[in-house]
Amino acid sequence: MDKYVCDVCGYVYDPEVGDPDNGIEPGTAFADLPEEWVCPLCGVGKDNFSAE
Repeated sequence: MDKYVCDVCGYVYDPEVGDPDNGIEPGTAFADLPEEWVCPLCGVGKDNFSAE
């Protein structure tokens, strides 16, 4: 699974880690994140992320 980088702040979403602080379990692919998920650092949406 690919990692995705926030184009605004540089946060890296790693599917092996997930985003447990926001209820995203490890092993969740970026494509499977809920549409309402936002960057935990700067708050932008998924459309502001690029594959690493």
